[in-house]
Amino acid sequence: MERAERIRCAVYTRKSSEEGLGQSFNSLHSQREYCEAYIKSQGGEGWTAVRQPYDDGGFSGAGIARPGLQRLLADIDAKRIDAVVVYKVDRLTRSLADFARILERLDKQGVAFVSVTQAFNTNSSMGRLTLNVLLSFAQFEREVTGERIRDKIAASKAKGMWMGGVVPLGYDPPDASGDRRLRVNEAEAVMVRSIFERLI
Repeated sequence: MERAERIRCAVYTRKSSEEGLGQSFNSLHSQREYCEAYIKSQGGEGWTAVRQPYDDGGFSGAGIARPGLQRLLADIDAKRIDAVVVYKVDRLTRSLADFARILERLDKQGVAFVSVTQAFNTNSSMGRLTLNVLLSFAQFEREVTGERIRDKIAASKAKGMWMGGVVPLGYDPPDASGDRRLRVNEAEAVMVRSIFERLI
């Protein structure tokens, strides 16, 4: 029998918060175990996990300025990696634009992308389509959530509620009663009125 060509697989893991990272077994370890078990199941195809860890603990998936990811991309460009394996797609990125750029970079080097729990593999056209649809919905959900938050803040401001930050001149911060409206500071208000009168 011919021996399968060796496929060097890099496992990438990410956790948004730093909570629990000091534990002997945390989310990053769990993700790695899942990925390594999958790679082992593909051993007959020549898959083997590289020893170099590519972990980002305490980093958001919104951008790509993460040390573990940057090391991974550098090793891909240096042709040290044949496949990138992640627990879930959003561990790599939560941005469709970033995913498209990363995927293009992987394609350029002939590197496959695999999501273990979602059974996606960019070696197939169906895998590529499914990944892009999934990320499109993920980005849509983030944008809708952002719009909701912006609308809520705008509505609260329209009702005169203080949304935090530096208290403007002429006002005092809300009291402990729970009313989030700013209170007029009469002494400062005299100064503010004087400034406006001079301007107009």
